Amino acid sequence: MTTLEDLVNPGILSLTPYEPGKPIDELAREQGFTPDQICKLASNENPLGPSPLALQALQEALPHIHLYPDGAGRLLREAIARHHDLSVENVVLGNGSNEIIEFLFHVFVLPRTHEAICSRHAFAVYRLMAQLFDARCRETPDPEFRHDLTAMRKSIGPNTRLIFLTSPNNPTGTRIPNRELEEFVRAAPAHAIVALDEAYIDFLDDPPPSVSWVREGKNVVLLRTFSKMQGLAGLRIGYALAPAPIASLLQRARQPFNTNSLAQAAAVAALKDHEHREKTRQIVRAGRIRLEESFARQGLAFVPSSANFVMVRVGDGDALFHSLLRHGWIIRPLRSYGLAEWVRISIGTPEQVTRFLEIFPTALRETAAAPDSTGR
Repeated sequence: MTTLEDLVNPGILSLTPYEPGKPIDELAREQGFTPDQICKLASNENPLGPSPLALQALQEALPHIHLYPDGAGRLLREAIARHHDLSVENVVLGNGSNEIIEFLFHVFVLPRTHEAICSRHAFAVYRLMAQLFDARCRETPDPEFRHDLTAMRKSIGPNTRLIFLTSPNNPTGTRIPNRELEEFVRAAPAHAIVALDEAYIDFLDDPPPSVSWVREGKNVVLLRTFSKMQGLAGLRIGYALAPAPIASLLQRARQPFNTNSLAQAAAVAALKDHEHREKTRQIVRAGRIRLEESFARQGLAFVPSSANFVMVRVGDGDALFHSLLRHGWIIRPLRSYGLAEWVRISIGTPEQVTRFLEIFPTALRETAAAPDSTGR
């Protein structure tokens, strides 16, 4: 007798779906809070909220949502191209930069034939997408939570098609030094695409010259997003920058109307909002320093971050996560990354950082006094 499982692709049956940060409304229902009593420092969202210019553009676009969006996203692609001094043919839009990762697998990876490479503690979606496409994903070690580019070079084989580099890296917050990154890109073999995930690049004071590699026609695809710096995470809008021949192939894998008209309008406006970006950088920089200095005073190991979050070792990440939930705070436990003793904390507003640093020691004491998350 044929069962439902007999019909399902093998990769789906063994796949554990990506686990996003806990929603505010869900915690409110569980703990009896109102949503405004909860603070979420779990998903690396912009502490200032969305760009004001983007909000204005959304209001102006709302009366027209009965119309299909521009399927080619021409206005947004032109705005992105101007922003980076590229051609519109270098820009591919995605429903968040996650969708660009899917495009890469569609275009370059054959099931049970080709491979991808990523660092051990890099963004989980690379491995999940490889599993979905029934492809191997080689994980290379990351001593001190940093990409080991020498190990990655040694892992490249004849069937390697995608190499994922993430800088700054999620969830660790570490970056790849510019010189090392450029050397790797320039030495990459012709049969592999370097997918450089730059979701957090706007938080770097000295970003790499990665756009120039696109202009030179290197086998590189840059993954960018409007979710972090511009504060448009709820609209799911991201993009890729790539040499025109690669971008053209990615366009073929894109579904019609994959990015909606509201997201396109908001993103065009957000690119112009230099004031919002600079305020965000200042708040994140100051908040990151406060968190790291506090963790150091408490004798807690943490990873110095180049992004808008800090990863800190707390003993039992799940237990601390649940303790903070009871106080109305949402952070990100990292057991799913194989880091059960660690949590990731996003940078909030100055007021949120102050309140978090007040409640954090209490939650740590509660965690130490309670049985661990295994029940012992």
